Amino acid sequence: MFITFEGPEGCGKSTHSKLLKNYLEEKGYSIISTREPGGTELGQKIRDLLLEKSGPINQLAEASLFFADRAQHVGTVVLPALKENKIVICDRYIDSTIAYQLGGRGLPEDLIRFMNMETTQGAVPDLTFLLDIPPAVGLERAKSKGAADRFEREGPPFHDRVRAKYLEIAASDPERVKLFAFENLPIEKVQAKIRSIVDEKLGN
Repeated sequence: MFITFEGPEGCGKSTHSKLLKNYLEEKGYSIISTREPGGTELGQKIRDLLLEKSGPINQLAEASLFFADRAQHVGTVVLPALKENKIVICDRYIDSTIAYQLGGRGLPEDLIRFMNMETTQGAVPDLTFLLDIPPAVGLERAKSKGAADRFEREGPPFHDRVRAKYLEIAASDPERVKLFAFENLPIEKVQAKIRSIVDEKLGN
């Protein structure tokens, strides 16, 4: 089973992906927890390039780095784990590329969707949790954890476009994408809902 967590900056996806991993391991499942970018040794180097504070990166160059990360990640981590019947939990995946590079950056849709198709090698998530949050709230949360990265320093219009694209993705694929509308609920309540959906999907 392949599970992904998505959402705008500061939505809590990293926290919930870790909590779900712990929960499923306690139930005896073999779990691979990973992320994009940065789920491989090469990917971590790419992540450092993408998120560092130095000068601007050309938008097409930026997208190409994300796709290089995904090609390596899928080929060496995701597909091997799925072939071994492990559950893969990934912090960001194809929907992030659509939201940020297509929605936020405005790159050509045919390019983004084609490269998503090529680099995933058919590895599409069985279940995606989209944790929605207003950009102003999410950015405040993200910045409170430390210095803002390249994406967190983008202006409000960029983050509004990212969020709008995420909501569009959720509306177009409700069977796969489970939208958690922002309610500012305690982490425990949100995680309980996530676990319930996963248990049902696993037949528990």
